[in-house]
Amino acid sequence: MSYTIPYNPKLKKIASHLRKNSTVAEIILWKRLKNKQVLGIDFNRQKPLGNYIVDFYNNLLKLAIEIDGDSHELKGNYDEKRQDQLYKLGINILRFTNDQVKNDMDGVIVVIKNWITMHKTSNRD
Repeated sequence: MSYTIPYNPKLKKIASHLRKNSTVAEIILWKRLKNKQVLGIDFNRQKPLGNYIVDFYNNLLKLAIEIDGDSHELKGNYDEKRQDQLYKLGINILRFTNDQVKNDMDGVIVVIKNWITMHKTSNRD
């Protein structure tokens, strides 16, 4: 069953801006995720969830995919709080670095496919 996670409506405009101004790593990964290219799973990008925006999200699996850029190293406490809040909403999170996406896209896709395969049947009706 699909469940829509509530979000702060003020984030819609910010999410739209982020979609129009994606990082290089986000563009690279989006090219591989869009149009259900990974195991037929549909992803949204820059999706508001709760009081946060995640890079990529699939509602059926409650799976968020985050790309951590250089600035994430400086935001440790914020990222921990954010991740805790997303977990409380029932969201699963896969994290990759910019370098992983730029230099090992095949490895990133394998991790995503493996996660989906392991969790797909348990989240479907």
